[in-house]
Amino acid sequence: MAFPYLEAVLGFMISVYIFETYLDIRQHAAHKRPTLPKQLEGVVSQEKFEKARAYSLDKSHFHFVHEAVTIIMDTAILAFGLLPWLWKKSGDALVYMGLNAENEIIHTLSFLAGVMIWSQITDLPFSLYSTFVIEARHGFNKQTVWLFFRDMLKGILLSIVFGPPIVAAIIYIVNIGGPYLAIYLWGFMFLLSLLMMTIYPIIIAPLFNKFTPLPEGILREKIENLASSLKFPLKKLFVIDGSTRSSHSNAYMYGFFKNKRIVLYDTLIQQCANEEEIVAVIAHELGHWKLNHTMYSFIAVQEVWLVGQPCRPRGTLEHTVIPVQHLVSLGLNLISRAFEFQADAFGKKLGYATSLQAALVKLQEENLSAMNTDPWYSAYHYSHPPLVERLAALDESDKKTD
Repeated sequence: MAFPYLEAVLGFMISVYIFETYLDIRQHAAHKRPTLPKQLEGVVSQEKFEKARAYSLDKSHFHFVHEAVTIIMDTAILAFGLLPWLWKKSGDALVYMGLNAENEIIHTLSFLAGVMIWSQITDLPFSLYSTFVIEARHGFNKQTVWLFFRDMLKGILLSIVFGPPIVAAIIYIVNIGGPYLAIYLWGFMFLLSLLMMTIYPIIIAPLFNKFTPLPEGILREKIENLASSLKFPLKKLFVIDGSTRSSHSNAYMYGFFKNKRIVLYDTLIQQCANEEEIVAVIAHELGHWKLNHTMYSFIAVQEVWLVGQPCRPRGTLEHTVIPVQHLVSLGLNLISRAFEFQADAFGKKLGYATSLQAALVKLQEENLSAMNTDPWYSAYHYSHPPLVERLAALDESDKKTD
């Protein structure tokens, strides 16, 4: 008797939804608390707390609706066999256009085009509401409707450009892989990951944002001196116009070997009180580099992917690996949180403890991030520790060094 994959996947999907909804309810209750955590009293202003609380509750209400609609649609798609139906209809469409429906690559591309169209249509109302209602209501959205749809169109065009050759390569590898299929697929995905990590910041990201060199001045000098002291091979230092779309802030670095770049969101520069706070954020990011966190995370993802391949039955779709995806996500979040604590401690050792704490508080306030968090929810979902835990860890490291 064949293993009932469909029933197992449906059962797991619904079980995960129930469990995650329970965590969402716990987090929603945490958002409703009318007072700051004791550790943040006198640190975060009451005005910012009230704004953050309102923002978190709005997002939470929206999340409940979005997840409910998503589980209903996903369950219906599997239970009523809509994916096989779409596969047949995509083949019929190819025949109607005079194309060869027996060609596996062409048929798969036609099927995936249908999936993409369905995803765009069903996700569009939620994206519009999130961007132009929730984000706008709380002062974050800066983009126009035209810019929103232009970005969406660019994303679709990129899928059309990159999707077909990737899909064709995967199908070819599956057909010739034999007993070494998992190894060949892993090798291809490994090389593809390296390629995308290379071209995304250089070719793709500039299609959506403008990158300009950080002007000469005290901030640039301090960042370059910090990078030099750590022997970080900084080649370029950019500012990205994140404020054209949102007032949320960020900073990141990219590049291989001796060709590293650091990117600051213009909103980060605007929100931090002084150059020292911005440099403290960069010190944290350089801690990830110095401690090899990016490399370790990349290797961990590759190993998990490789180990999971023998468990994936040939011909199944994404839904059949949902159990593995959730376990992997949880494990990677645990690793990520540990890395964040280590990067904070690294910044502290460089003498940026006070500035880093001030920057973390400032970014928490300006991004209206949740002040009260449920421990179960954050342990399951958060890739970064809550602010209270990060501040406490920095204080603890101070006590250990005193």
